[in-house]
Amino acid sequence: MAANLVSYVMQLLTPDMIGRMAAALGLNRDDAQTGIGAAVPALLAAFSSAAAKPGGAQNLVDSVKRQSGVLDNLAGMIGGGGQSSLIEKGTGMLGSLLGGQDQSALAGAIGKYAGLGQNASSSLLGMLAPLVMGAIGKQIGTGNLDANSVTGLLTSQKDQIAQALPSGMSRLLGGTGLLDSVTGAAGSAAAAAGQAGRAAAAATGQYASAAGRAAATGSAVPTWIYWVIPLALIAGLAWYLLGDRIDQVAQQEPAPAPSIVVGGVDIGKQVNDSLGQVRTSLAGVTDAASARAALPRLQAATAQIDKVGTMVGQLPAEQRQVVGGVVASAMVTIDQMINKVLAIPGIGDVLKPTADNLRTKLAALSGQPSTVGTGR
Repeated sequence: MAANLVSYVMQLLTPDMIGRMAAALGLNRDDAQTGIGAAVPALLAAFSSAAAKPGGAQNLVDSVKRQSGVLDNLAGMIGGGGQSSLIEKGTGMLGSLLGGQDQSALAGAIGKYAGLGQNASSSLLGMLAPLVMGAIGKQIGTGNLDANSVTGLLTSQKDQIAQALPSGMSRLLGGTGLLDSVTGAAGSAAAAAGQAGRAAAAATGQYASAAGRAAATGSAVPTWIYWVIPLALIAGLAWYLLGDRIDQVAQQEPAPAPSIVVGGVDIGKQVNDSLGQVRTSLAGVTDAASARAALPRLQAATAQIDKVGTMVGQLPAEQRQVVGGVVASAMVTIDQMINKVLAIPGIGDVLKPTADNLRTKLAALSGQPSTVGTGR
């Protein structure tokens, strides 16, 4: 099974494929790329939620089987004679699996997040759905394809899907039920933190009582020892409970930039979308192949951040500080993610020049010193 299903699907969407999709739908390449980056994890989350419903897993299996050869022919279909048929079949398949209301909600969320119209986002989903189905089938294998294997694959991927889903999409799809299968992954770190906090409070209370008794009886044991012990226990407990969730916590999104319009362009949205695209792209990098797949998305996000920097210069000082504060907050997480990714063997040669350029552009936009060349 795939180490990261989102990453696997995104590797199939080469720069040439994204360009074909954008041209076929009459979209700006960057807008199409933003829509694709949000749509792939959203589709996987929606399929996972659909599989959890009565009969849903078998419906999903049937859909996967019907798309068994789509990966081999997809490039020829996009921009070719089979394009309309592909979109029509993909749209019909989504309607059958999700229902008309949820399908419309998903298309509407993609459209709002990427700045696309409802028709364009619906067509984009129609193109992507067969590819995602084909990828699921490829990972499981024809001989092992059944309701249990499909459900097992999607369940095993819920953390990666949750991490890859931009926060803007999470907000837009909140309450629809399409994300029910992965929302537990987002809350696991908070639950563990709460558990650690409760245990820590209990430990501290117990040792504080002991310290008070020692002071009252004149014990020779120094009272500071009663505070050092619980602190050590708290640290150990936090490490045990939260150690395997560090990556999720590190990728939590900062507060979004507010809406700031200049020349008809919402700079706040541009900043939020660009930062979200950077985090999503970095989260999917696990090896050299996924790094090469992420490279064009990171380059596009860097170019967009540079463009935003020019527009921010037209803002009053107070608004520039607001944007700079949002970017500076995001830089902490992005720096951590870049450092982690570049530490993977074989990835530095692929991503480091773009990562350094990205850090420089973010630093300029935030008004903070650049971390390039500092060893961070």
